[in-house]
Formats: sequence, C-alpha cells, structure tokens
Amino acid sequence: MAGGNSTGDHCSYDALSLFDKSMRLRLWLVNALLLAGAILGGVIVGIGVFGQRYRYHRLTRIIFLGATALFLPVMSTVVPLVAGSNDYVTVGQSGMRSQLAAKCDPGVQSTLVVIWASLVQIIMINTSAIVAVDDREGRNIGPPFQLLVQGIWTFYLGTSYVISDAIGGGDLKFVRFTTGIEGIPFALTCAKIFFKYYAFEKARRSFALGNNPHLIFAYMQQPPPVQAGTSHRREAAVVTDDDAPPPPPLLVMGEGKRHMEKQSHGYVWKGDSGHGKDGLVTIDSVWKMTAFLPFSTLQRIKDTCLSFAFFKLLRCRFARYNINTANASSDMFTFFWSLLLKDGGQNRVFQVISDEISFVHDYYYTSIPISYSKCWLPIVGIFISLLTVAYCIFVAVMFSSALVEEYHAFQLLCDISCTENLLQTKLDRRSYGSRLFSRVPLYWLLVLVFVAEVKDMASFICSNWTKVALVCHLLNRASSSSSSSSKNSLCIQKCAGLLLRCRCKLLRTHWDEKIGQCSVLVLQPRASLLGILWHLFPLLPDKKRKVRVPAAVKLCIIQALRRTRDDGGQLSNGAACLRRRRGQVGESFNWACSNRSTSYTILTWHIATSILEVRYPHLNDEGQGSPPLSNTAYKMVATHLSRYCAYLVTWCPELLPDDHEWSRSLYENVKKDTRRVLAGCTAGDSLTSEAKCQQLVELLSTEAKHEVVKDGAKLGEQLGELVLEGGDDTAWKLLAEFWSEMILYVAPSDNLKGHKEAIARGGELITLLWVLLFHAGIVSRPGEDDGAAAATSAAGVV
Repeated sequence: MAGGNSTGDHCSYDALSLFDKSMRLRLWLVNALLLAGAILGGVIVGIGVFGQRYRYHRLTRIIFLGATALFLPVMSTVVPLVAGSNDYVTVGQSGMRSQLAAKCDPGVQSTLVVIWASLVQIIMINTSAIVAVDDREGRNIGPPFQLLVQGIWTFYLGTSYVISDAIGGGDLKFVRFTTGIEGIPFALTCAKIFFKYYAFEKARRSFALGNNPHLIFAYMQQPPPVQAGTSHRREAAVVTDDDAPPPPPLLVMGEGKRHMEKQSHGYVWKGDSGHGKDGLVTIDSVWKMTAFLPFSTLQRIKDTCLSFAFFKLLRCRFARYNINTANASSDMFTFFWSLLLKDGGQNRVFQVISDEISFVHDYYYTSIPISYSKCWLPIVGIFISLLTVAYCIFVAVMFSSALVEEYHAFQLLCDISCTENLLQTKLDRRSYGSRLFSRVPLYWLLVLVFVAEVKDMASFICSNWTKVALVCHLLNRASSSSSSSSKNSLCIQKCAGLLLRCRCKLLRTHWDEKIGQCSVLVLQPRASLLGILWHLFPLLPDKKRKVRVPAAVKLCIIQALRRTRDDGGQLSNGAACLRRRRGQVGESFNWACSNRSTSYTILTWHIATSILEVRYPHLNDEGQGSPPLSNTAYKMVATHLSRYCAYLVTWCPELLPDDHEWSRSLYENVKKDTRRVLAGCTAGDSLTSEAKCQQLVELLSTEAKHEVVKDGAKLGEQLGELVLEGGDDTAWKLLAEFWSEMILYVAPSDNLKGHKEAIARGGELITLLWVLLFHAGIVSRPGEDDGAAAATSAAGVV
C-alpha cells in the first residue's frame, strides 16, 4: 500500500505538473487560434457585407483574400486541438515504469468551432460575386463550389469526433444534439450553393441578363417586330414635362420571354410567336403609367426604370458594341438632351446616372442580378435567409440555456489516472480554459451573421432591381386585367406603393456624391501624424480627402455641357470659355490651354487657382446651386473641380487622356518642386491676403525649376490682374467655366476596364460624366477617331 502511495505521489506531482504545463500550452495555442479565427471572421463579414466598395481597393482586397484563405486552415487546426480526447505523460523511475493517462472531454467546444466555420462560409457564399455576362464583357463567374468542399470538410471535422465519442460510449443524447446542430449549417451551405448555381445557369442563358448586350445591340440596330406595334403607344404617351419629346421605346424588361432567332446582325424576335406583347415593357410604356399607378413617388419610379434601360445600353458599351450610330439612337439622344436642357434638371440627371451606375455595380460585382432570372427566385433566397436567421436565434438560445451549461462551462475537462504495473489509480478531474474564449466570439459572430442575412433579405425587398421588376409586373397586369378585378388591383397597388417607397441606406452601392481633393500647393504646415509623415517621406502619395459635391458644381457642369450645342457638339479643354470673353481677356489666357498634354494643362491651372484662392480666403464654400450663381459659388466650383482634377492626376491617371505613368510622374515632380520652394516661404499672419498672394507668385516664379510651376505662377499673376480690371466675379467665373469644361473634356475614354474598376470602388465623378456623355452621344474628344459626329447630330435634333 505504501509503495502504491509512493508511486501515486510520484505520478501526482511530477507527471501532473508536466501535464498541466502541456494543457496550458495547448489552450494558449487554441485560444490564440480562436481569437485569430474571430478576427478573420469579422474581416470577412465586415468587408464582404458592409464594405463591398472597399473590397476592391488594393489593400483591403489583399486583407479580404488573405482572411478567406487563412480561415479554413485556422479552423482545421483548432478542431483537432480542442477535440483531441487522450493525452499521455510517461514517467520512468528506478527500472519501474509509471504512466499518467488523461482522457479529456472538450464538451461543446469542437461543436462551437464547427458552427463558427460553417456560419462564416455561409457569409462567404453571400458575399461572393456571381456574374453572368456576355462573352464580350468578360468571363462568367460561377458559384464558389470550393466553399461547398470546405463545408464538407468542416462537417467532417466535427462529425468525426462526435462519431468516435459515440463509439467510445459517449452520451447518445449529446451525440445526437451535436450532430444535428452541426448538420443544419452544412445543409444551409448546400442550399445556398445550389440556389446560386441554378440562378447562375438560368441567368447565363437568359436574353434578359447574360445575353442581353447582343440582343440590345440588335434591337437598336434594327428594331424588333414589336416596335411596329409601339408607334401608336408612343403617340399616346403621357408626357409630363413641358415641350419634352416622347421617350424612346428603350427596353426595360420582358425581352427574355420572347422567342429569339439568331441572324447575321444578331438576335431578333421571331415574329410575335403567339405571345403578342405580353411581358415586354419599354420606357414609353412606363411614361404612360400614371393611368395605372397613382403613386406619390411616380417621377422617382419612372427615373429608376429609365436608369435600368440606360444600364442595358451601358452594358453594350462595356461589351464594345457601338450603338451610337444605331438607327434607334437618335430618339434616345433627343430625349436625353431634353432632360439636360430642362431648367433645374441637373439633380435629376445626376440621380438617373447615379442609379444607372448602381445597376452596373450590382451586375458586375454582386450576386443580386442573377436572382432575377426567374420571378420566384428572390422569394426562395429570402426563405433560405430566414432559415439561417432562425438557426442563429436557435443557437444563441440553446447555448444560453441550462441544457448545455454543464458541457459549456469549460474548454477541456480531463479525468486523470496513474497506471503502474498494470494497476490504474484515478487521481483527479480537472477543467481547463474559460468558456468566455468560445462563448463571446460565438455570440458576436451570430450577431454578424444575423445582420448580414437581414441585409441580404433587404437587398431583395428594397433594391432598385425589385422595384423595376415590380413596376413591370404591375404594368403587364394592368394592361391585361379587367374592371372586375379593380378592388384587388387597388389592394395590390397599395402594397406595391409601400414597397416602392422602401429605402435602405445599407444598400447604397452607387456613387456617394463625394469627390477626392488634392493640392500641390500646401501652404500651411500639417500638425497631424499623416502630415508629418508626408513631409518626412516625399515619395508617399499626396494626401487626399473627400467632400460632397455641391449643387453649384453640378449646375456649372450641366451648363458647360449645354454650351457645347453652340459649338457643334465639340468638347473644349477650357479654350471655349476664353473665346467667349470680349476683347483681349480671352486671348491673353489662350497660351495656358495650348499645351497638348492634358495633365500639364490641369496642373498649370490648378496652381493658378490655388494662388487666387490665397488672395480670397474670406470666400467660404457655401453657395447656392441655382442661377444666378454668386461669386462665392463660382469660387466653390473652381476650387472643388481644380482639386478634383489634381486628385485624378495622382490617384486615377488611367482615367485621363495622357499616359497614366507619365501623368503620375509629372504630378510627383511638380509636387516635389513646389514643396522645395514653399519650404522657404515665411509669410506670416501679419501679411494681408494680397501680400501673401504676391509673395507666393514671386517665390514660385523665381525659385521654381519645373515649367508647370512657373506657368502656374504666371497664370496666377494674370488672374490677379484680371481681378483688378474686372472685379472678383470675373476671375472666379472664368475659372468655374474653365474647370467645368475641363472635367467634361477629360471624361470621354475607351478605358472600359478603368471605369469598371472605379465603379467597383463606388464610382467617381469622372465615371458618372463618362456615362452621361455616352447617353448624350459624345464618346470622344475633338480630333479623335470617333469624333463628335454623333454628338453633333444629337445636339442638332434637339
């Protein structure tokens, strides 16, 4: 007995201390991996669900891809560490052999880790972009079947330890519970994958989605037979805008229900095929909808449908179909110019284009559009999301109840025994770890998944895709319904009205009406950490900030576009506003627009604008956005567009006419030169604004080495003289008109990839103007191959 106690004591102290150390090391590794998994899951959910536009920035894209790549290996490492059931520590002594054996029960920890991995995989399915496009737009992106394989592997990790526990005589009730709670998310993963696959295959073959650009191009080239039946509808169309031409019969929805045949110039409708006009909705029919849909938001609904029709035309541009010379394009140009020429319509035009860009973003970078290949697919998607939400609630309630409390109070519970000479003696039962390491991250992830699924359901209910589909359904229903169903129609209209008025800020994927701002003339020292780094490391990119686009900026841009009609539809790099000046004023500034490099001209005028801004610091950035514009409004337009163009040169040079590498290097060289010159600027607060401006001009003129800086100083001095001759408003109005013309001049581009990437990041003002000019018939600058012939004809018919 004494010898046994001696051996037991030896097992108790030496081996037990070694075992405790081993367990603490294991749990340290497990908890570190659990924390890493929680962080990775948060990154995936945060970027994938709530920051989709940031997902396409270089840094955040690397972080997102890294998180998705590392998450499964981390979870695959955690589950075996948590669920490993046996640990042995062997101790030898005086020719005898003692062995400490420990059987460890992980409780529900391995189940929690499997639930973690499954829920994050569900989110990864939701955030995966599944795209069905025309072959000329790019490649199709199918459902992420690798996530199905990962789901199978995760399910296997969890069930393998559950089965081994059942074979070893574990609690059958607990075994059934863990198997069921791990199997449900796996079933949800399979349901979501197969739902996405079915929707993708239907969308890929659909003429309304995957094959739409080819069909729209053929429709614009040679109108389908149905257009013969739409002419009388166009004559009867209700036109709410005074003196506005009738809207063209641009396709909105329903073309996928027609029978098609492929001819030499593309797909066309195969007669009426017995279908008549069922299901086809065009813009002119939407404009007549006041008789059927007496909604208070009718104008907004019509504009959303117009954005959707324009979105289909823009897809043709991305597929490199030239529809500007199509037979049906002249009516579209005429109608769009009527919107541009309408007083006070600049906000409406910008909103239409902004919604169009949101449709483009959704189609190329989300999975929402493929769900509209069949009318019932959004309902199925909402049902699967509801099941996922119900599962999250069930798990939260279950792991908060006393039913699993005994299994959830620890991370590992070990029964320790000592074996000597084939005799086993039970020593102790010990628990290791804290449940907070698994419970808190579980609830946090459940909340994230819950919110993500709610957002996914809201994307079906409140998105513009649903609103366009609903409007088209109501129009088709109204055209075919009888008067006996008027009571039911009234009830349907009320429900539809509530849905059409639904708004959700979380669903904003389009341009946020903000523009970047940069400047090469930094006159005040920066006290922030970024400012200090910017001075210490000259090679860092220039600091940027974003500001909301004022209404006056939109108005000046639209006014500049209207003035192109007087110039035969020709865009100008700012020279047109100089030609309109009387006397020698315009001629004296022509030299600053004669440089063939657009980036050179932008930076020259940007420096001059910054110099004039020093002269008038009292003019704040508040001004009205309707004519007549004040001097303050003109200054606001000039400074905002000047900084935005400088921002384009350094941050988005690929969207400008010049070579992007050359433009970026030009900006960097100019910035270095101005920084060197301004380092010796000692102007203090005691000097007047005029004296500061004069000192700045003299310093840049004499000390600068770069020609752009010298030209900017020269132009700034000329603008100062113009102020003395004609007053403040003369100079600021000239600059506002110049920058409005310049931003339109640089907008046309054949860099479809660059604009598509800009849309992925949320959009840029220059991209919005690129789309606006495309619908106005302007796709190139003067002197380029595609010329403004289409623009001239479009301007001439208005």
